[in-house]
Amino acid sequence: MKNHYRAMQITRPGVLELVERKTPTPSAGEVLIAVEACGICGADAADIERADPALQPPRVPGHEIVGRIAALGAGVPSRWTIGQRVGVGRLGGYCNECVQCRQGHFQLCRNQPVVGATCDGGYAEMMLARSTALISIPDELGAAEAAPLLCAGIATFNALKKCGAEAGDVVAILGVGGLGHMALQYARHMGFKVVAIGRRGEVAADALALGAHVYIDTNQEHAAIRLQNMGGARAILTTIGNADAVSGLLDGLAPAGRLVVLGVTKDPLSVSSGQLVVGERTVQGSITGSPYESEKALDFSVLTGIRPMMEVMPLEQANEAYRRMKSGDVRFRMVLTMNHESSDETSDGPLREQAWHAQDR
Repeated sequence: MKNHYRAMQITRPGVLELVERKTPTPSAGEVLIAVEACGICGADAADIERADPALQPPRVPGHEIVGRIAALGAGVPSRWTIGQRVGVGRLGGYCNECVQCRQGHFQLCRNQPVVGATCDGGYAEMMLARSTALISIPDELGAAEAAPLLCAGIATFNALKKCGAEAGDVVAILGVGGLGHMALQYARHMGFKVVAIGRRGEVAADALALGAHVYIDTNQEHAAIRLQNMGGARAILTTIGNADAVSGLLDGLAPAGRLVVLGVTKDPLSVSSGQLVVGERTVQGSITGSPYESEKALDFSVLTGIRPMMEVMPLEQANEAYRRMKSGDVRFRMVLTMNHESSDETSDGPLREQAWHAQDR
């Protein structure tokens, strides 16, 4: 094992710097991971732009991490072994002591770090992680394609599982981006009648190829009215942080319909009591998932052939990759790898493999 490793740290808000750090030794309950790939998520922006310049050493961002266990701390369960493929998502490992953990709601643990925000993340060749954060990675998934599934994948997969819809029901996805392009694939394979909602006509072809039966361009028609003309949506999953756009869809829910909120915004949603009471509609938030739930999402992705659309860049180009993610100049996820030979890799696999949705159905 190398004595030092490369990392992209936040030297000042908004700026990543390539540095060398001494390879750490895992403490009790921790593992050292040799990182192979780390996705760049929209949530990274808050970590990078609002970093505390007084923090020493500066924070390493990134929470869609795939690699192999390089070293084990004391007391790590025997299921984790040297060389094993593992991943880590946004949640940095539950404490197994708080009320939420005792109830089995590990994703709601109040005593776990937030990877890339309150502990170092995966824009690096090495990282430490609690063993309770570890996710087993199937052999069928490459490191780069597995990385986005640990955030965009599990977040949308879990939200759809909680949405209350059954096979054949209308389920609408607001936003065809990093989260939305995963949600469309999962929703189609879960047997829903999938409606994609966006604001640009040019993404219609992508949305249909990824699994949507219908695309609604909000620049051309009123989405809630269109949904009601279809009988109303049993569930609407929102993947963007535009409060006005989210609030405007409530009238598109069918009776007993559920609005599931994934996209985060500081602005309040505008919801009238009548919209909820009449028809018994509900609004529900959904966070990411526990390691076990993440493994279920990965297994489902393998079973159904679901993969993220992504572009890959090497670690040392993290600033450029981050800039492109922020500007929206990427379809649909950006992934950093520690292997320079992979720097030109792209994947449009879902569009190629699932184009039959648009052509034959």
